[in-house]
Parts: sequence; structure tokens; C-alpha cells
Amino acid sequence: MNNSIKRRDAIKRFAAAGAAMAMPALAQPARIVLGQSAPLSGPAEQLGIQMNQGARIYFDALNASGGVNGRNVELRTIDDGYEPERCQANTDKLIKDDVFALFGYVGTPTCMAALPLVEAAKIPFFGPFTGAEVLRTPFRKTVFHVRASYFDETALIVNHLTSLGIRKIAVFHQNDAYGQAGLEGVRNALKPMGLAPVAIGTVERNSVDVAKAVKDITAAGPAAVIQVGAYKACATFIREARKAGYGGTFLNVSFVGTQALADELGKDARGIMVSQVMPSPFSTSTAISREYLDAVRKAGPAAKPNFSSMEGYVAAKVLTEGLRRAGRTATRESLITGLESIQNTDFGGFHVDFSARNHKASNYVELSMLTEDGKVRR
Repeated sequence: MNNSIKRRDAIKRFAAAGAAMAMPALAQPARIVLGQSAPLSGPAEQLGIQMNQGARIYFDALNASGGVNGRNVELRTIDDGYEPERCQANTDKLIKDDVFALFGYVGTPTCMAALPLVEAAKIPFFGPFTGAEVLRTPFRKTVFHVRASYFDETALIVNHLTSLGIRKIAVFHQNDAYGQAGLEGVRNALKPMGLAPVAIGTVERNSVDVAKAVKDITAAGPAAVIQVGAYKACATFIREARKAGYGGTFLNVSFVGTQALADELGKDARGIMVSQVMPSPFSTSTAISREYLDAVRKAGPAAKPNFSSMEGYVAAKVLTEGLRRAGRTATRESLITGLESIQNTDFGGFHVDFSARNHKASNYVELSMLTEDGKVRR
């Protein structure tokens, strides 16, 4: 068994350990139990594993220091394989188990499947790992977003390309609500310049069947391809397009899973660009990054810094501040009020600005580039 498989298995055990120990919230009044549905298996597993790990690192450190308002926070995670039907069933179970809030769901189609249950139960739904506009508009009282939107990310990507004089831009996207959200963002950013994608190719969720997309996109001769998918499909598309002779630029939105994409591509990752919505998990230039890196080191060898883990960590930190403000006898309603009171607040270099009518914490986006040795350059 090679080291990467050992590390993956260790991380899965790490993520599953807390879930196995969790009990219904009503049975443990001294604890605040959060529910999470995320992919811990399948082609998108690293997105869920890494997001979960970052959050769990934060909550474990929090609990070791006495918790929040004297109560520990427990994160119960159920695998959904990045499939909407499984996520919906998981959400139904978590709500029936009376978890206090839902946290850190992963993916647009899965979040959309959970949303009707969230709204019916009026349960806080915090920090989903998605930037889709459909989850942000219309405004929903119980739904809070920590990250910037896909519209923010695609606008930055398009502006970067057009500032370099690149006007022939194609889109490769997952054929579901996530991919459509990214495609819409690209179209919105191109339209004021009188431009539109020169070609569009799709891939099914949890699939790497990219042959037709490669043929359709390379035939149009774009200078750049914006990818809106998960890491396995995007990596496959990059390799197959290059085999077909394509020599242009590839750019991805953050949900691709930066480290997972780098791991999939190996040396072929050189020059691939990814938009980021979190501070760097590798730099020590911000207080939140230094805090995160210190927490990762203390968590043991199974924990590795990466952007998806950083997002879980930051989301957990912001939620904990909302819980602190909700008070010792926190209710779901007081949590919502507590979160809404986090206005123009600096979390060590990551600024959060909620309000009673704005549940999108941040517009922070910047571009990064992968290197052939698996690193990320800002």
C-alpha cells in the first residue's frame, strides 16, 4: 500500500471517528451537535474528507480548551458520495435526530436536495462548500455562506483572461446545478464585453467520460478553458485535451479541490490556475493562516494543509463565534441572531460581514497557480 493510500485511509478514519461517537443532541445537553452530509467516498471524496478534517481540527482544539460557553461542539458526518438523493436522506435523518444546526455540506446539487428539508425545519444551514447563486438568491433566513460566490470567482477569471487579450474562451462544466452556476457566471462576465463562450463541453457528475467534451472544445480552438467540475473529471479533461494537441490555458473555480487536482495531475499540474476564496493555507502572512497551520501540526500526521481543509477550519471558527454570541442557552433563533451580529469582523485576515439581510460573509477571491511539484503559487 503506497503512502498516499495510507494517508487517505487515515484521513477517512479521522473523519469517521467523530461521527461514530456522536449521539443525538437531546441525549447530550452539554454538547452542541452539528450535522454534516458530505462525500467521504467516490470520485469527489477528497472534497468532503478535507472540508470535514479542517472543521474537525478546529472543533477538537476548541473542545480541548473548554468549548464555547462551556459546551463542547460535536460534528456528526454522514457520507453522501456527492449524490443528491443520499444527501437528502442524510439530512432527513440528521433533522429527525434533532441536531442543533447543519454545517459544512459539500456541493451544489447535494445542498439543493437538502434545502427543502432545511426550510421546512427552519434549521440553521451554515457554511456550505458551494458558491452557487441558487442557494443565495432568494435570501433565506436560516442559510449562511462563508465563501464568495461562483459569480465572484468566474468574474475574476474572465477579467484576468480578457486583461491579457484572451477573448476565445471555452467552458467545460459538470452537467448539473453546480456546472450551470459556473457557466452562467462566465456568460455574465463575458456579456458586457460582447463575448460568449466559443465552445461548451459537459461531463456527468461522478463521471470522467470527457471524450465528447474534449472533441467539441478543442475543435473551437479556444485560448483558455474555464473548468467548473470536481478534480477527477477536470484532471481527466486536461490530460485528454493535451493528448489531443491542445496547448491553451486551463482555469478552475475553487470547488475543483486544489490539492486533490494537483495530486491527480502530478507533474501535469504545472501552470493550471485555480481561483481561491480562502486565505492561503500555506502562507504565514495572515494570523488565520498561522493559526490554522499550527492547529494542523498539532492534529497529527494524517492532517495536511490544503484549501478545502482551510475552508472547513474558517467556517468552524466563524460558526463558533456565532455560537458564542448566541449565549449559554443558545437556541437556533439566537444562533441566527448571533451570526447576523458578526459585522465587518476580522478573523485574522479573513473579513466576515453578515447582517439581518445579508448572509454572505465574504467576496474574497484571488487566483493561484499549480506547480509541477504539487505546490500552489499565489
